[in-house]
Amino acid sequence: MEDQRWTLARVAELIPRLFGYRYTPYGVSDLLHRLGWSRQVPAHRAVERDEQAVARWREEQWSRVSGWPRSWERG
Repeated sequence: MEDQRWTLARVAELIPRLFGYRYTPYGVSDLLHRLGWSRQVPAHRAVERDEQAVARWREEQWSRVSGWPRSWERG
């Protein structure tokens, strides 16, 4: 399957077709930032991912392992 992400180069190719102006990828980046757009990266998740198991682990285990390790505690 071909990559379907909108890269700066792809947007730079589309702008002259739609609007008749040419921009470099750097210029497209500047333009998009001025318009309030930010870079987005798609989240890749396994098809087999069990969201309920992840939520349960976060609730039961993460609070136990998060925070400062005892060897790092001050005083």
